[in-house]
Formats: sequence, structure tokens, C-alpha cells
Amino acid sequence: MCRLFFPYSPVQVISLPEQPEGEPWAWVAVSQQNNFEACQVRASDGQTVETAACQALNLCEYDVTRLLFQTLCKLTGLQPAWGMLTGVHPIKLLRMCCQGPKDFSLQRGLDTLRFKWSVSEAKMDLAKRTLSAQLEPVSALTPRDFCLYVSIPFCPTRCSYCSFVSQDIQRAGALIPQYLELLSVELSHVGSLAKQLGLSPISIYIGGGTPTTLSAEQLRSLCSVISQHFDLSRCAEFTVEAGRPDTITKEKLDTLSKVGVTRISINPQSLSDQVLKNIGRMHNAADVQKAFDLAHTAGFTNINADLIVGLPGDDYEGFCKSLDGVYQLGANNITVHSLALKRSAEIVVNQELSSHKGSALAAQMVDHSIHQLSSWGFEPYYLYRQTRMAGNLENTGWALPGTACRYNIYTMDESLTVIACGAGAISKIKDPFSDALTRSFNFKYPYEYISRFGEILERKDGIKELYEQFC
Repeated sequence: MCRLFFPYSPVQVISLPEQPEGEPWAWVAVSQQNNFEACQVRASDGQTVETAACQALNLCEYDVTRLLFQTLCKLTGLQPAWGMLTGVHPIKLLRMCCQGPKDFSLQRGLDTLRFKWSVSEAKMDLAKRTLSAQLEPVSALTPRDFCLYVSIPFCPTRCSYCSFVSQDIQRAGALIPQYLELLSVELSHVGSLAKQLGLSPISIYIGGGTPTTLSAEQLRSLCSVISQHFDLSRCAEFTVEAGRPDTITKEKLDTLSKVGVTRISINPQSLSDQVLKNIGRMHNAADVQKAFDLAHTAGFTNINADLIVGLPGDDYEGFCKSLDGVYQLGANNITVHSLALKRSAEIVVNQELSSHKGSALAAQMVDHSIHQLSSWGFEPYYLYRQTRMAGNLENTGWALPGTACRYNIYTMDESLTVIACGAGAISKIKDPFSDALTRSFNFKYPYEYISRFGEILERKDGIKELYEQFC
């Protein structure tokens, strides 16, 4: 909760009554008084101190959290658009709140967001639209459906904001041949398990990293392994993150088109050459134009473009131009991310980015994207949040009618099993008859994946054991 208001301040737990001097702090004390429990909250921004208290027969975590939220709102003058919500999956939460014992009521869910979690009207509307786009794909699922995710954790260079598990090829390029050889073994093993269980993928997603860091022949071989070991008769979409425009060539796109890939991502993040330089990208806006031209020539009609709100050196006008630009280039999926800075990112957070001014600018950019994309006929179809996001906002995928990526819906709604292969991949095994979800983790880095590969296959065998319990 404190990070909603002070995202870049360290969080430490201290013993009362010690209080740091000249920096943000907060403490919560719960005590027993006769038959009642009393909670007192004190919080400071380093200068001003706010105090609040409440009393009840039985205080719960929600009561204490709400008191802290109200205190920090008063202290900072901020009212987070997503209210008290700090979780990754607000649309999944809305769906669960809509589901009553006997019926599904959207109004019930929205009232919960409004009155329990203090979500703003604008974000409730965004959540409602996103949920509406997800209801049909989720309701169409069968117990034998799953998604296949394949991780290619390599990039030409590492972007300064990146916190993903990815290795630049200057350091880790020598690992790629052995990595792909073992990845093929893992895919073959998973394909055999899927056939034994009667499972078939309805969506395939090759992500990273930057999969198009691989050569055209390596991409062809990888896709061939997938088609050889999985029943693709019901697979409605096959996405490859082409990602970095500086990795895209005609040969690679022609190869992907021929092996059945139906959707790609070209992710400029910005169309400002200066902003791209600021974040360590090795391409410019002209390279993005070239990549889109090559994709259209190769026959791709479903292309996603990622943009990031809050990048160093970007401003409102620059973001608006980037949004207009990717639309004019022919992107029919546009994903608007709010910059989230994790400890593993190289960027050193500057004062402007972590200030309320920076948060207001990020919110202005996001609000513009919602208005503009809606006016172009796009609808939001998936949404998720992260910690330390610019302005405490969200990442939202927008799509023109008929082009939404179902993999993104299912993985964020957690309504379907996702079997993930490769370094850093996290499988989510969903019981088709309940909300139970079991995670299975692959080793994080390519060198671990290679050196401990036998353990990867053992963990995958656990998928069969889980499904046998479900049935």
C-alpha cells in the first residue's frame, strides 16, 4: 500500500517508537481494548504527519489497509485511480466479484470495485469494457484446451528499463545452439504428455526476450518442432514476438509466414529517436517503418505494436505522435504499457519520474490513449498491473474487432492452463473444474536451464500427475 504513494522509496520494517527523520514513513498499531480492537495509523511524507484511528469488534486486514489508504490519500493529496487495488489481475477480480451463488451480475462487480476498493469511475469503465471482451473467449473453453508458451530469452542488447529474464547475445549468444537443442527436447516431452492427456493447444505464443534474435533457420526449426509434436488442429492463433525492429528481416518474416504464424508483435515502444536512444534501443523510427512494410509484404494482417508511457525524455506530444504513428503503420493491436521500474532495470530513477508531476503526465498519456484508440474503433481486451508503475496505472492491450490475442486473455484471466517451455518459463496448470491453479517454474537463466535440464523434464511430468487428479 505504501508503494502506491511512494513507489521509489525503500520499504523497511522498524520497531516502534523509532521514526526516521526527513523521509517518508508509516506505522500501524493494532491493540486490544476491552472487547474491541483498535487500530492507529501514523504516516509522514518527511515533513507532515497524519494520524487516523478506528475501532471494531474484530478488525481484519482489509480494515487496517483501508485506514492506511485513507491516511496516505490525505497526506499526499493523491487519489490512486485504481483505489486500493495492488494486485496484478484486476479484471479477473472483477469477474469473480460479478459471479454470485446463483447468477452473474456486472453491477455487483462494479459496486464492489467502487465501494470496497475505491476504484475511479474511469478505471471501472475500462475494466467493464475489458471484461466484456473476455467473456466470449473464456466461455468457449473446454477442459482439454491449453495454451503453449515458448521462451526465447535472448535479445540483441538489453534495454535500460528491462526487468525480464533476457540475455544480450554479446554475452550469451554462444548458448543459443545448445539452448535450442534442449528446448526442442522439452517441447517433444510436453507434446507427448499433452497427447497422453488428450490436450490440444488452442493458442501458441513464442515470447522472450526477442525471438527474432534467432536466425531464420533457427525459427523455422523451432516452429517445425512445435508442429511435429503438438496437435494443432484446434490452434486458432500462433504469435511470435518479433519485438525489436532491428532484428526483423524479410527472410525471417517470410519463414514465420510459411510455418503458420498468424500474429506478430513489432514493438517500437516509442517513435521518438531521442527517446529510443535514451532507453538503449539500437533502432530508430525509420527502422520501425521498414519492419512494418516487410511484415505487410510477408502477408501478416494481425500485427501488435507496444508503446510505453513514462519513458525517460518522452512528453505528452511525443507520446501522441508515437500512438498516431503505429496506427498509421497498420497495427491492429496496440498495447499501451505504463513504465514499471524494477530493481533489475538499469535505469536510475530520476526525480522527475518519481514525482507527482511525472505521475500526472503518465496519467495524461494513458487517458489520451484510451480516448484515441476508442475513437479508432479499438476495444480493450486484456489488462494487468505491476508494482512501481508510472502513475500507479496499468498495461492495456487494445484490438480492432476480430484481432484480439486470446493467449493474452487466458494468461491474465488465469482461466486456462498455460504450459510454458524454456528458461524463465512459468507454467500455470488450471483445474478445468475449479479455480485451483498450480504453478510450475523452469529455471530462470539459460545457463541454469542447460546445466539442470534433467530437473526441467521431471517438473513437466508433474503436469500429468495434476491432470490425473483433476479427472
